[in-house]
Amino acid sequence: MIEDDMPAPDAQPQAGPPPWKVLIVDDDVDVHVVTKFSLSNAHFMGRRLSFLHAYSSEEALSVLRSHGDTALVLLDVIMETADAGLKVARRIRDELRNPLVRVVLRTGQPGQALEHSIILDYDINDFWCKTDLTTRKLFTTVIASLRSYHSLHEAEQRIARAEAALRSVHEPAAAMLAALRAGQGWSGEIHLGEPAVPVRVQVAPGPATGQFTVTGRFAPDDDADGAV
Repeated sequence: MIEDDMPAPDAQPQAGPPPWKVLIVDDDVDVHVVTKFSLSNAHFMGRRLSFLHAYSSEEALSVLRSHGDTALVLLDVIMETADAGLKVARRIRDELRNPLVRVVLRTGQPGQALEHSIILDYDINDFWCKTDLTTRKLFTTVIASLRSYHSLHEAEQRIARAEAALRSVHEPAAAMLAALRAGQGWSGEIHLGEPAVPVRVQVAPGPATGQFTVTGRFAPDDDADGAV
C-alpha cells in the first residue's frame, strides 16, 4: 500500500480542510500513474485529493480498514482473478460494513461480465470501461462521487446527533419516572434543544399520591437566576 500526498510524520500540519481520500485499486502500475496525473489538480469544496494505492484485493481491503474515511474507491475488476474487483466491492459492504465509501468499477474488457447484471447485483456507484473513461469523464465521475459521499456523511452525522439527543432526554427521564413510581425523589441533568442546553432537574414526591414538584436550573451557571 502506498499513500500519496500525505504529510510526513515530522512535517508541520498543513492549514485548511483535510483532503478527500481516493483509493486506486489496480494491478497495473501505469493505471495508478495515469489516474493520479489526470486528477492532480482536482479540488472539491476547497479540498484537494489525496491518493492511496493498492495492487491486489487483500491490499485494497487492508487499506480501507486503516482508512475508514476513504471517500472513493476506483476499483479494477480483473486482478488476481477475473472477478477480483467484484468480490472486493461486495466485501466492502458486507464484511467491512462501509456503506459510505463510493465504489467505481473500472475494467479493461468492454462488455465484461454483463455490465447491467453487475450494476444490479453489486452495491457500486458507477461502472466504466477504461478506454471510455476520458480525463473529463473521470473528473466528472470523481466529483459526483465525492458530492454523494459528502451528502451521505453529513446525513449520518445528523442522525447520530439526533440519536444522542434522544438518549440524553430518554435515559434520565426513564430514571426519573422509575424514582417517582418508587416514591423517591430524583435529581439529574437533562439536555434540551439544539444545540443542547444542559438543565439540572430535581423532582420530589408531593404530599398526595400522584403529586410531585419539579424544579430546574440551567447547568452552565449555578449562580445565575436560571430556575425554570
